[in-house]
Amino acid sequence: MANILVADDDDILVDLIRFRLQGAGHHVISAGDGEIALNHAVRLVPDLIVLDAMMPLLSGMEVLAALKESTRTAAIPVIMLTARRNESDIVGALEAGAADYLTKPFIPGELLSRVAVQLNRSAARAS
Repeated sequence: MANILVADDDDILVDLIRFRLQGAGHHVISAGDGEIALNHAVRLVPDLIVLDAMMPLLSGMEVLAALKESTRTAAIPVIMLTARRNESDIVGALEAGAADYLTKPFIPGELLSRVAVQLNRSAARAS
């Protein structure tokens, strides 16, 4: 189905998300820090990115800003998945170009639904 980049420095969480996404038929690439996440995104141009806000080297917000500045990656939908729940964090991410925002702890089935919605929107825009 889709190539999805999961960027989070929590290996256990990445494994959980990978398991659920692969179970839904997706191919998952992971990154444990923002720098690797950005490099993967630019090189591979995944169909969707699940991005944590708080990561080493580059924060999720720095990665998001860089993605949206590049014509190569600007159209990739980004779902922020983070423990940051302040209104300013949520609004700031959405205004910076995040397609969706989900806070931890999260319901894995909800993440799958949000991924499906964003992939369907991308497919509709492409056609």
